[in-house]
This record gives sequence, C-alpha cells and structure tokens, in this order.
Amino acid sequence: MSENHKQVAAASDVAKLAGVSQSAVSRTFTEGASVSLKTRNKVIEAAQQLGYRPNLLARSLLKGKSNIVGVVLGNLENPFYSQILDVLSTSLSAGGKRLLVFTVGANAEADAQIDEMLQYRVDALILMSTTLSSSLAKQCQSAGIPVVFLNRTGQFPECWAVTGDNQRGSHLIGKHLIDCGYQRIAFMAGYVDSSTSSEREQAFSQYIQEQGRPAPIREVGHFSRQGALAAARRLLALPQPPDAIFCANDHMAMACLDVAKFEFDLEPGKDIGIVGFDDVSAASWPSFELTTFSQPVALMAQKAAELIINPALVSQQAEHFVVPGELLIRSSTVGKTTSTINKLG
Repeated sequence: MSENHKQVAAASDVAKLAGVSQSAVSRTFTEGASVSLKTRNKVIEAAQQLGYRPNLLARSLLKGKSNIVGVVLGNLENPFYSQILDVLSTSLSAGGKRLLVFTVGANAEADAQIDEMLQYRVDALILMSTTLSSSLAKQCQSAGIPVVFLNRTGQFPECWAVTGDNQRGSHLIGKHLIDCGYQRIAFMAGYVDSSTSSEREQAFSQYIQEQGRPAPIREVGHFSRQGALAAARRLLALPQPPDAIFCANDHMAMACLDVAKFEFDLEPGKDIGIVGFDDVSAASWPSFELTTFSQPVALMAQKAAELIINPALVSQQAEHFVVPGELLIRSSTVGKTTSTINKLG
C-alpha cells in the first residue's frame, strides 16, 4: 500500500502489538483512568510505532457530547469577524470545546450549513452575519442545542444573542457629529435586512431628528468594500454632498475615507467627518485614524463562549446580552485629537 494510502491504525491494532486488551488501550488514553505503568508504557510504545491517535470525536459521542461548537460566518471580508473568531476559538478551547467553521453568503440564511453541522452532533451553534429559519431554530431547541447569535439578533425567543451597544453607540455618534458642527449628515447602511445595520440606523436617525435636524441622507454599502466605495461616490457626487457620514461598520468607513481623500480631495476631520462602528485594529492606524464606537471583541467572544460552556444554558430562558463600548474620537472627525466620549448631554 502506498505511503499516501496507509490504513489508519485502530485501537485494536495497538492492543494486538502491545499484547494487551483493547480496554487497556482505552484506559491509557483516558485521563484519570487506572492503568499500570508497565501496561501504559507498552501501549504508548505500540501507539507510537503504529502512528495511532485516539479518536476523540468517537469517544466524546459515546458520552453524549461532541465538544464541537458549530460556527457559521457570513462575511469573512469584514476584519471584525476574523478578530472575534480568533478570541472565540481561544475562549472555547479553554472550556474544552473546538470549532467547526462553515461559511455562507453574506447575510444569507444558513439552514443548509446548519443542517449539515447537526449531523456532526455539535453541542451548540454560533451564527455571525447570518440567520436561520424558524423551523430549524425550533429543531435545535428540541434537540437541546443552544443557538447564539453573535453581533446580531435573531427573531426567535429560543435563541441567545450577544451584541455591542448599537443604540447607545449610534446616539453618541449622532451627538458627536452635531457637536462638531456638521450640517449635512448621512448614514451608510449595511444590508437592508441586517438587524445590526437596522438597529444602528434607527437609533442614529432618531437621535438626529430629535435634535431638530432632518433625517440623514441614506445610502447602502452592503457591508463590503466595493459596495461602500460605490455608495461613497454617490454621496459625494450629490449637488449638496454630506459633510459627515456615519457608516454602519468600520470596514465601510475605511473605504469611504479612501474615496473622500483620494477621489474627492477632501481632508477628513476638516472638509468631511467620517465615522465607523466596531473599532477593528486597522481603525487606529495612522492612514485611517477613524472615529468609531468600539465593540469589545474579547468581551463579546467570552460572553458567547460562557453561554455555551455553561451546562445549564439549555434549561434557561434565552436572553439578549449587550456588551458596552465607547466612542473613540480620532482625526477622521476632529483633526489630530484622540479622545473618548461616553455620556450623552
């Protein structure tokens, strides 16, 4: 048999080579199990010779748990999700869980991928920038599989949600732009049916109008760089273009900055104010210096992991957890000053 098609060694092969029972092999690779030092050494030596690795998935399924958490991502273009996935992996690993990641079209319904994940007997599901049908949500609930929406909300009472503070953040951004003296304010939305974008737009528009201003000019950037580039061009080509733009996330805001600076020769913080939402790592880079409302990636990921690792989760009423953030003011709205604002006046 060729090197590329070697048969994977089984526990029975190790037992035969070591001259012990198969249960002795199992005990050797089970933490805390009773096995003599002589037997353990024989089994380890045989396993190394055969290249044997214990099948942790099969063993965990015998216990009724796979220790696998399914994650469905719908927008890998946005750096926010790669950052949160990294922290999420670390947090779940600390609780003995591993990730099984599937990707779908941005903001798409993930029923097909989730149905496939359920065949792996995942212990829980985390949905980011995607959604699921009501029938599948109920199916997960019936199977005792917790579903956590991360950075968005679902419309299902049986599903948990962990988000940033969209309402407060959008209010603070509105206050900041008005305090800076901007007159023609615009909002760049993400997806039309995204709960994240809708919550930010509704809160922002409401605050702006409560201050006696007209509703913000509106464009849609589809949470993508190309979409945001096109939306920014449309806004800035208007006969009376906006002098401030709040983009529903940093990814779009950084594209908007590029259009303003390099295509319309505008100086952010002087000729135009541009704001994002998330505070991804690139937002603070000198080339962007983006004013934004932070969504603490570590806190959001840790909260989602905590909900999943908590064994009592499936017996509790699902909740929506809001993780607080802060407004970080940088040169994209006020020149070269960096500060924070946390209170509404």
